[in-house]
Amino acid sequence: MNSKCNAVSDCKGYHHGDLRNALIIAAGELIEEKGSLDFSMVEAARKAKVSSAAPYRHFKDKDALLEAVCDVALLALNEVMREVVASHQWGSSQCLIAMGHAYIRFVTDHPQFFDLMWGDQGKYHRDPDDPELKHSAFFVFVAAVNTWCEEAGLRGYDPLELAVKMWANAHGLASLSMHENIKLFIPEVDIYALFASSANTFLDGLRQKAS
Repeated sequence: MNSKCNAVSDCKGYHHGDLRNALIIAAGELIEEKGSLDFSMVEAARKAKVSSAAPYRHFKDKDALLEAVCDVALLALNEVMREVVASHQWGSSQCLIAMGHAYIRFVTDHPQFFDLMWGDQGKYHRDPDDPELKHSAFFVFVAAVNTWCEEAGLRGYDPLELAVKMWANAHGLASLSMHENIKLFIPEVDIYALFASSANTFLDGLRQKAS
């Protein structure tokens, strides 16, 4: 395991101690170690120090186990975002940019979980009608954008649409950075400064339209 924290085992809102959770943690650690989702249920059982049949008491197959890992990784992201919100003025541009920075840091610190959460291998995205989705990190961000719009005097703008645009910027920068594509063009790039600059340009443009 590398020196960076594991998105699954370090999730503060996650309770350890039983077989199901031990298997989720084991799977998360295997993903981190291998840098991919290429592990077997037998490997997860071995890492959790249980029999090869034990995982099937809680998960019908590997996909079910991966879905649980994805849920916990998203929970860890939610906690990171709430910590950022607690340390910034709610709805301020500084808060929005800090949330974008936190997202970039989280996904680049845990690149092994990126495809599971968002990429082609991520088969576990929630149903849009799932009530839990409204409590996710993204909708915390939407609420912060909505407050920013109200304080900036913006009318007729959909905060969800604005949040998606800002998230797409952070998500794209994180992805380009993880795959080292952006360094082909800007070798000394600071993706955090780049996000802050583009976010400020975007928000300032919206303010100007409101004035």
